[in-house]
Amino acid sequence: MNIIEAIILGIIQGLTEFLPVSSSGHLELAKAILGDSSVPEESLTFTVVLHFATALSTLVIFRKEVAEIFKGLFQFKWNEQFEFSLKIVISMIPAVIVGLLFEEQLEAFFGGKILFVGAMLLITAVLLLLADKAKHTDKNVSFSNSLIIGISQAIAMLPGISRSGATISTSVLLGIDRTKAARFSFLMVVPLIFGKIAKDILGGDINFQSSEIIPISAGFIAAFVAGLLACQWMIALVKKSKLSYFSIYCAVVGIIAIGYSLLQ
Repeated sequence: MNIIEAIILGIIQGLTEFLPVSSSGHLELAKAILGDSSVPEESLTFTVVLHFATALSTLVIFRKEVAEIFKGLFQFKWNEQFEFSLKIVISMIPAVIVGLLFEEQLEAFFGGKILFVGAMLLITAVLLLLADKAKHTDKNVSFSNSLIIGISQAIAMLPGISRSGATISTSVLLGIDRTKAARFSFLMVVPLIFGKIAKDILGGDINFQSSEIIPISAGFIAAFVAGLLACQWMIALVKKSKLSYFSIYCAVVGIIAIGYSLLQ
């Protein structure tokens, strides 16, 4: 992988991690188009680095909220901060269970499964369209809501199902305020990303080759900067009920991906 390809993939990851169009699906499509020939270990390392970059951009944008979460967890007092922290923890449970028990099965859906990615993008398109038509409310995330949203996040581990799209759409369809839905969606994934990175490092799955340091660094910077921009942009778009635009985009890309796969 050269620097240009790394930067392109970094920008794609940074934008699509927050925009509801599936970062994993777009990375799979981009790798197929760019003819990525990385061995699985190298590809995994680069993907983890990009996710780390977008997680850091989330921490920067929501630094005050993250500080409140930690404060709430370690105060051990039943207040608003502690409740929100518990909801974040509850939302993580489904993804943790699926990730630990079905890791090999999930990995089987990656690695050039363009037809599958296209089909999942169509499902994302439907979810976004339904959410865009939902009524505006000022409802907060409840404990039961956090578990349901967490299930959506677990399903979104499949390439082509947008994580932010699935969790925000589920939240809005549950009647949760759109801004609060976006905030909860972006914060709930951060612990999972860092947990996944720690697991891969401790498990010896992350291997840096000296020749890959510069491309990986370039990809990291590109993903971080793009993530900062996309996160703020997405929050503004959710407030204005602009999810239908992304629904159309996902439908078009999904159809193109399916057509591309069938013609190969």
